[in-house]
Amino acid sequence: MTAQDITDEHHRDAQTLWDYHQLGHEPQNTEVAVVLGSYDLGAARHAAALYHQGRFPLIVFTGATNDYTIDVFPQGEAVAFHAAATAAGVPDTATMIEDKATNSGANITLSRQLLLQAGIVPKSVMLIAMPFMERRAFATCRAQWPEVDVVCSSQPISLADYLVSSADPRHVLCDMVGDLQRIIEYPKHGYMIEQVVPEEVHAALKRLIVAGYDSVLPKP
Repeated sequence: MTAQDITDEHHRDAQTLWDYHQLGHEPQNTEVAVVLGSYDLGAARHAAALYHQGRFPLIVFTGATNDYTIDVFPQGEAVAFHAAATAAGVPDTATMIEDKATNSGANITLSRQLLLQAGIVPKSVMLIAMPFMERRAFATCRAQWPEVDVVCSSQPISLADYLVSSADPRHVLCDMVGDLQRIIEYPKHGYMIEQVVPEEVHAALKRLIVAGYDSVLPKP
């Protein structure tokens, strides 16, 4: 499927989810950035750009692989992201690699442990992820690392441009659906803090699930 194959109706519903997933936090300086691994190197390049702006002095790249990224980054997401950032001019001395995390909760807890082992206890953290992963990352961090001040950031790009640039636009929509379902379900397990989900977002989610964008839904 290409971006052009997505129907106007499905694109409208996807836009509703995209807008909800993004938090629109104002840029601010933090002590550390944590870059959550995925199949999208845009997060690593965005982190490099913010580093060069002086937004933070240290970046933790976190992520192993999953069924979707094992063929894209066989060396591991964090390692691939680190390579992209260093290619963009970020020095090794300003980076750390956490290469064991396989989900967003582990991204947070293992990055926190890595910093603690190095004697670093930040009071403020910037989470950098895919554009539609901001809210999930924020809600997870608030549950798993509640004492830290957290702000989220992602590559500034529209949904339309993101889908055109993606090798698998259908998977992007499936990911947005899966992330929203986790935002709804995971607080009851303590994985995330509760988030208000407007009715129009619920409705768009249901329509996309019925339309078959359901391959990344959490397992019951």
